[in-house]
Amino acid sequence: MTTNDTLTMKSGHANVNGINMYYEIYGEGRPLVLIHGGGSTIQTSFGRIIPLLAFNQQVIAVELQAHGRTSDRNSELSFEQDADDVAALCKNLGITKADIFGFSNGANTALQIAVRHPQLCNKIIAGSPLLKKNGTFPQFWEFMKQGTFDQMPQAYKDAFLAVTPDSAKLMTMYRKCANRMIYFKEFSDVEIQSIQAPVLLVNGDQDVATSEHVVAISKMIPGSRLAIIPGGHGAYMGEITTLKPDYKSNDFIVPLVERFLED
Repeated sequence: MTTNDTLTMKSGHANVNGINMYYEIYGEGRPLVLIHGGGSTIQTSFGRIIPLLAFNQQVIAVELQAHGRTSDRNSELSFEQDADDVAALCKNLGITKADIFGFSNGANTALQIAVRHPQLCNKIIAGSPLLKKNGTFPQFWEFMKQGTFDQMPQAYKDAFLAVTPDSAKLMTMYRKCANRMIYFKEFSDVEIQSIQAPVLLVNGDQDVATSEHVVAISKMIPGSRLAIIPGGHGAYMGEITTLKPDYKSNDFIVPLVERFLED
């Protein structure tokens, strides 16, 4: 157990569906599960806002298959498997209902939880989701096909190696993340329209997914809410690759998220 100022954190691993899944728990109150983006760790996606989110609720942050401190299995990555893993971890921790905040690929996972495990979902915040191939520019998919390990953000490499100092595992994680995007499996309209949990969709106006794509998703999910925020991929929450050196905590969308969760 560690303490950062007044914020207490406990961490652990749980055996879930054949992997040893790492998690961190902060604060007390209604559970809010955080799901990081592709290639990331808890801290690269959510490190700037966890202290703010944990002020009024219990935050459970996870690391997914092959990421950070979580072990791998002999299979490629999928949003469906990640969703099942997070749901199984919640069951393991005795959480029967939770709010879920996923970023980027983690947003896709959060929405798959809403599809596959609706009984677990209270409210969903999906930050920067990309559910269809036409939801971004064709150049994005070309970049993914041609991409190399050298092009992986250094901040992601450093964060992985800081918690799991094994370059072979880092390379495996990179390859599996790349394959998930090269062979990207779209969400079907039926899946999107089946989501019953209240959903807040958040996207940057210069994000990977176009604003038009996220607006289209919002029209397909019954009763969903939508926020388009000026900035790039995750700038609205201090994601590490978009973080400005002079950032302030009130740059982030935490009040917006808290209002949505309290409504």
